[in-house]
Amino acid sequence: MTRANDGSKNRNNGVSDELLKALDEAISRLAETNATEGVSPVFEVIDAAKPLMFSPEGLEALYERVPDIESAGFFRGSDWDYPQTLVPSLAARTVRHGEPAATLVESLSQIRLLAVVKSDYTHASISAEHAHHFLAQVLAMNLDLVVGDLNESDRLRPDQLGHAVQTLYHYLLQHLGYENLLEHLVAEVWRILAQRPVQVAGVKHMVTQIAVCLEKPDALDGEVSDDAVQLINAVFSPTEGCREDPGFDVYAERLAEMDDATLLQEAIAFAQAMHSTGLVSAYMPVFIRYLRNRWNELIPTALGLSNTGADAFHCYPALIHRLIDEALYPETSQCAYGLAMMLERGILYAPPVAPSLWRQIRLPLCDAAAEKIEAVFGNSRSPECFLLADVLNVLGRPLGIGQGNYPTCQSTRALSMWAYNMPAELLRILAWAARDDEIVMRFEGNSISSRELGAGLATEPPVDVDAVSLLTVPHLDRIYFEMGRRSVGRGEDPHKWVNAEFHGDQVGHGFRIAVDVFTGSLKDFDGFVRDFYAAYHPFYNGDIPVINPQPAGIAVTDSATRFLGWHAITIQRLALDADKTMRVYFFNPNNDSGQNWGQGIVTSTHGHNERYGEASLPVAEFVSRLYVFHYDPLEKGEPGDVPADEVNRAMQLAKESWASGR
Repeated sequence: MTRANDGSKNRNNGVSDELLKALDEAISRLAETNATEGVSPVFEVIDAAKPLMFSPEGLEALYERVPDIESAGFFRGSDWDYPQTLVPSLAARTVRHGEPAATLVESLSQIRLLAVVKSDYTHASISAEHAHHFLAQVLAMNLDLVVGDLNESDRLRPDQLGHAVQTLYHYLLQHLGYENLLEHLVAEVWRILAQRPVQVAGVKHMVTQIAVCLEKPDALDGEVSDDAVQLINAVFSPTEGCREDPGFDVYAERLAEMDDATLLQEAIAFAQAMHSTGLVSAYMPVFIRYLRNRWNELIPTALGLSNTGADAFHCYPALIHRLIDEALYPETSQCAYGLAMMLERGILYAPPVAPSLWRQIRLPLCDAAAEKIEAVFGNSRSPECFLLADVLNVLGRPLGIGQGNYPTCQSTRALSMWAYNMPAELLRILAWAARDDEIVMRFEGNSISSRELGAGLATEPPVDVDAVSLLTVPHLDRIYFEMGRRSVGRGEDPHKWVNAEFHGDQVGHGFRIAVDVFTGSLKDFDGFVRDFYAAYHPFYNGDIPVINPQPAGIAVTDSATRFLGWHAITIQRLALDADKTMRVYFFNPNNDSGQNWGQGIVTSTHGHNERYGEASLPVAEFVSRLYVFHYDPLEKGEPGDVPADEVNRAMQLAKESWASGR
């Protein structure tokens, strides 16, 4: 990012010399102090930046100073220092409702991300695409600021902060250059929903903002698309009975007056809206709870169940009805989708699952667990209700669990693997965390208790996650870190021992890593690639499918092929897509699997036979970013049979990206 000299800059943007001088001096003092001491005078920079937040010219001056602000250590020691882990819904709340200092730091962070998007600044840990998606979602959540006047709460913020934030969003919109803002934001919502995340509060907020703006004539340019209407209807008015969003009381009165044929139409409409979008209207729990007293047999239709799901429903009626009674309310409406998908998966037929759910229904929560849930979800329902609802969500969509915070990707991956393949194990671990505030796991014959351990890789509790993750991830993270500590010094990567012990016996005991753990250099890379093909590719392993999803590690790169870091994923399956291309389908626990890794390698989340929550790539492209994997050494083909051109392509892509110089 180039900087003009102070004189020309002042003439061009009209910002006073005094304000710019004060800001530059504060940044310089911060840089000097951070170079020698641990305490940073960031508030001086905040105070100097504040007056520049109220005009496009001032924001432009801050934009030009992004490299200086970053290199001075302004974000050091805070969540903002790791922009790849920031959560749009939290950012939207911080900028609108946070303390003044937090609002200003968040604003500067978003200006920094705009510079990343426009390639005027390169950040070591976030790509331009990731930054673009982040800003698009934050814009959608604050759409009223972009197209309307300030509301009362914004106007009354101290130091005119509401006006500063509105100016910021006009500036962001101008520079992101959306010709049709509504169309772009609606597409962003659908892009997220294609992955069927468990956490959709942020998505629903985006849809709410779009709906509010559409109520204002000429608020947004462009046509109101069917895609936008479908989203709004799914959230606010999915059926004829609630078409104009009449409120729960009026809707309940209408239900009492409906005949059976009308109720059937309501049930079909609810199911269609839920399954087509992955969003559940708050009216749906009102409808299903009404059916509990009038027509239980219609509930499978309202849930949109196939023969498989309906059969599970009828095999366990007492359990399903109890789950509905205890967990399904307007505040927890999404668990209707979780319940439907759990029944569709047929996991209740595994003998331990139904008794484990009965235990969960009756589980007393310890004070620490209840306080955590209340702090995040509020007290409109009991902590037990919120937890049970998210149990259904996680069991129904094991590939929808997300946690953007990279240090805990190992624990989030484990929750997904257990929910997918070992649901009773997940419910057992959750019961310990929720009831006892402790998880105990075995490592090489010895017990490890989370209660006896210090903090793991994640120093803060997870935020903006489901209640299951909220209670379990801090414990799991500490245990995973301790297993890693006990494996240090063995001359190989600790994952070799930790992954099998942590995730379960279904993890393959064969282990392959592409780099030397001491030097970071590539190690027998040709053999590494060949072993993956021989273990996983159906053409070279005797046509054996992936029996149990396996943990693996990738080297994440951005669209410029810069190495961003190591990341935990799960290999779900390999299969031919509609174009007869063999692809690896994998789970990425980072909240958003649609990524551009450079060299034309763009992870797909739909359109190539992906199941909800999966990402996919052709095999060679996937292997080019793979650096560690597990496999069954007794079920592996002959590595020498793998064609050299396929191996060379994967190796070349790696050596021209993350493996360059290794």
